[in-house]
Amino acid sequence: MASVAFQMDPIGAVDIDADSSFRLAEAAQERGHTLFFYTPDGLSWDEGTVMARGQDMTLRRVFGDHVTLGETRSAPLSEFDVVWLRQDPPFDMGYITSTHLLDLAATETLIVNDPFWVRNFPEKLLVLRFPDLTPPTMIARDLGSLRVFKDTHGDIILKPLYGNGGAGVFRLPDSDRNLNALHELFVGMNREPLIAQKFLPDVSAGDKRIILVDGHPVGAINRVPAEGETRSNMHVGGRADPSELTPRDREICDAIGPTLRDHGQVFVGIDVIGDCLTEINVTSPTGIQELERFDGTDIAGRIWDVIEAKLAGAQG
Repeated sequence: MASVAFQMDPIGAVDIDADSSFRLAEAAQERGHTLFFYTPDGLSWDEGTVMARGQDMTLRRVFGDHVTLGETRSAPLSEFDVVWLRQDPPFDMGYITSTHLLDLAATETLIVNDPFWVRNFPEKLLVLRFPDLTPPTMIARDLGSLRVFKDTHGDIILKPLYGNGGAGVFRLPDSDRNLNALHELFVGMNREPLIAQKFLPDVSAGDKRIILVDGHPVGAINRVPAEGETRSNMHVGGRADPSELTPRDREICDAIGPTLRDHGQVFVGIDVIGDCLTEINVTSPTGIQELERFDGTDIAGRIWDVIEAKLAGAQG
């Protein structure tokens, strides 16, 4: 039996039929592991020790009554065998700082996904290591460079480099003249570059989410945009459908799998549109529950098999 801590957003607010963190914690509890919950602002460095202020928790799959939390207490992360880094983006300085603190605890406990590489593998930047798999892409803050990219490719997608959940994603077709205005909006909000990609018409048939466990694909769902919508994210109306892995999907997974496995990224969700890889999600990937419902595979169990093998290897 292992002690497991979850660094995540408030557990009381999750959708127990969709949230992947809930499912991971539920599966751990089913295996006899004990659970501890804390939010990112409960993480601290205290005179040489990485601490978490949180609560022991017990879960049950009952709507409106899915968690019981114990008394708030502070515990060193070294008390836990496994710490899950599961808070949602934005991938901002708060997120980055938490990965630095978790790095300091990684010699004493297993942290999933490896925080060093979560920090250095932002989803929209990691794909740049695999240009043969991705659509034409530009990372830039300079308006002139973005104009050239749009003139070259015509129909493009423009979005914040560190955005998430479909927020701030705009399609600018050939005739659109809003690039200047959107650039002005974005640069007024932060100092980060933007990401532009050639629009992929195949998105109308869906944006495939493929789940990889320790670098190996275990299944996929297809997220289909709502009528009149470019984004396929489910919280903006996208629909999740069953999907099979194609030979091209497997080719993509074979290309990126070793990098993920060698850098401690146990649970990863990648996005594929048509034949193109568009994102590699390592911060807080989703899709476990939808995939389990569609094909009956115990995805959470397979993730825990990997983690338990890592623990056994460390103890051996």
